[in-house]
Amino acid sequence: MADKTIVTWDEEMSFDVELNGHHFAVDADEAFGGKDRGPKPKGLVLSALAGCTGMDVVSILKKMRMPFDSFRLEVEAEIADEHPKVYTKVHIRYILAGGRLDESKVERAVDLSCDKYCAVHAMLSTAAEVTHEIVLNP
Repeated sequence: MADKTIVTWDEEMSFDVELNGHHFAVDADEAFGGKDRGPKPKGLVLSALAGCTGMDVVSILKKMRMPFDSFRLEVEAEIADEHPKVYTKVHIRYILAGGRLDESKVERAVDLSCDKYCAVHAMLSTAAEVTHEIVLNP
């Protein structure tokens, strides 16, 4: 199965994005003619990374019968000074809470996602240094 997106200009710098039947807007920064009608496209790469690896970790932890109460991912990136201003470094913080967390199982789930399953991580890591850390019961 292939992914398909259709991106249609709306007005100014705003576009309507249809991705596999889901709609959302993207827009440029106000300094470049945008009106804050949606996220900037480059930032969506970080959201895609967090969503992809997060889903992997949830799935793997379920298979390991490792319960958790909450799970949040924070992704930060450094941007090159010169155009095309790509991400040069990306850091993922996996933050989980729960009374019965097994650190070794969480580490294994994260490693499997980063090293084997997450396609967004695999693509992004060819262009940028991608690192991660795990925070349990902050």
